[in-house]
Amino acid sequence: MYKLFLIFLLFLPCGARATTETLDMAIATVRENCIGISDEMGHLKTMAGINTAVTGVGMVAGGVAVGTGLAKVGVDKDAENLEKELERLRDLAATQDVAELSDIPMDGPIVELDFDISTVPDDALTPVTQQDIATAEAELAKLESKSKRLGNWRTGTLAVNTATNVAGTVIAANNKVKGDLRDQINLCIMSVDALSRAYMQTRLEPEADKTQLDYAQQIVTICGAWAGVDISAINSKAKGATISSGIGSGVGLAGTIASAVANTNATRQDNTAGGRQKEKNLNTAANIMAGGATVASGVATVFNATQISAIKKAVAVADSCEGVFR
Repeated sequence: MYKLFLIFLLFLPCGARATTETLDMAIATVRENCIGISDEMGHLKTMAGINTAVTGVGMVAGGVAVGTGLAKVGVDKDAENLEKELERLRDLAATQDVAELSDIPMDGPIVELDFDISTVPDDALTPVTQQDIATAEAELAKLESKSKRLGNWRTGTLAVNTATNVAGTVIAANNKVKGDLRDQINLCIMSVDALSRAYMQTRLEPEADKTQLDYAQQIVTICGAWAGVDISAINSKAKGATISSGIGSGVGLAGTIASAVANTNATRQDNTAGGRQKEKNLNTAANIMAGGATVASGVATVFNATQISAIKKAVAVADSCEGVFR
């Protein structure tokens, strides 16, 4: 209240008060209200930089999750095809009677076949050995192991993305110009306006000190730049980053859960039609959510980077203004 009262007095159109003492008081008021803003704005800048790095890490982790998920789709497809081939080999091995056709003597009595040999598939005439089946089983085991590893990696990177988005939400929500800092900036602007008024009045006094007038004019010119700083831009960027990171954390968490469930042994080993479809659906959902979380992290990173730009402008004004009083 005391500061506001002093500023109010300086705005009063009283020519008798437009003296050197009045100008001194106006300069002192600007100094008191404008000093210290730079440190506060610098802290906001630092936190915005940290948040940019945090959400940037989240974006990279999300990208890895997407890439891993797509790679897993390819491996799962190969495993599915190999499973079908293995089933075919087992069926052929179980009905390998046709493979013994080569034992029929060609110079002996004619043997009547009870089936049309033209209907026998070419591959059925090639004996299927247990080694063939074992080789296919070993290759399938490798593919399933690789799929499992990729699934775990996708789950882990999605968890990292989720954690960074949660951290980004918290940082962005608090990295705003608010409360005392906003009030101080407003008081600084009002004080500069009051100094400008006192300067205009004092310069008309015959006994006015030119050095003091020049100093006052310098303060008005430099600190007056606060009037052109858009504080709302800083807060709007923080709001955008908060919303984006919040969305990313929600989508990332859902994707992490879907990925983890899809990669459990219970899900993977359910070879019923319903079980296979459930696994595919969970993997598809996890991949889609990984993409969504990655996009959200990218948007939050952009908001944080642009917030830094807006804060830099405010810091530049604050540094210049405070530099006048050093």
